[in-house]
Amino acid sequence: MSPTTIRRLVLFLFALLGLGAVPLQAQREKLPMEDVEFVEKKWPDCKRTYTGLRYIVLQPGEKGGPTPEKGMEVAVLYKGMLLDGTVFDQSPDAGHPLRVRLARGGLIDGWEEALQKMHKGEKWLLIVPPEMAYGARGKPPAIKRNATLVFEMELVDFKK
Repeated sequence: MSPTTIRRLVLFLFALLGLGAVPLQAQREKLPMEDVEFVEKKWPDCKRTYTGLRYIVLQPGEKGGPTPEKGMEVAVLYKGMLLDGTVFDQSPDAGHPLRVRLARGGLIDGWEEALQKMHKGEKWLLIVPPEMAYGARGKPPAIKRNATLVFEMELVDFKK
C-alpha cells in the first residue's frame, strides 16, 4: 500500500471510531435548556467559548496588553445576579475590589476562564453555566441548584 492510501485508511478508522468528533463534543450546549432561549433572546450578541461560557465585552480594556495568568493576584469589581436579575453578591464599591489569586481554588471555573482572557480595565457581562459555577449543589439560600449565573465584572488590576 502507498503512504497516501495508509493515511486515508487511518483517517477513515478515526472517523469510524468517532475520534474525529471529540472537539465537537466539547462544544456542546452547557446551559440548561430552559435558560438557552432566555439568554439568546436577552443577549443575542454574546460570544461563547468552547467551554460554554458566554460573554459580552461592555467596556474595552488595554488593547494588546497582557492578560492575567494562573497564580497572579487580580482585583475585580463585580455584581453577581440570577437570570431574573436578582443580585446575590457584589463588591462593596469601586474603592474596594475583590482581590484573589487565580488557580488557587477560590473562584468558580467561569471566573477563572474569563479573567485569564480579560485585559486590565475591561468590563464584561458574563453568563456562567451551572457546571462552571456552583452546579448541582448551588450555594443556598441565594443560589439554587443548577443555576445559570450572570456577572457584570471589571478587571481593575492584576499582578504577580
